[in-house]
Amino acid sequence: MTTRSTSADFVTAFATGWPEHQPDIMVLSLTTQRGVQDFAFNKEQALLIAKTIKETAAKLAKPKTS
Repeated sequence: MTTRSTSADFVTAFATGWPEHQPDIMVLSLTTQRGVQDFAFNKEQALLIAKTIKETAAKLAKPKTS
């Protein structure tokens, strides 16, 4: 993946939690204009993703107010 698009799809994501039959994974569902995709993560991956999102969110500009 050496090139990236200059625009992004609108993405809605939510974690379905730890499934009852597989308590060692978390499922993350992403909904885009192209459909829904589910991704499974182990605990270490889920924590790393959460940490990265938190750090990135802290760097975002404050929302504009009118």
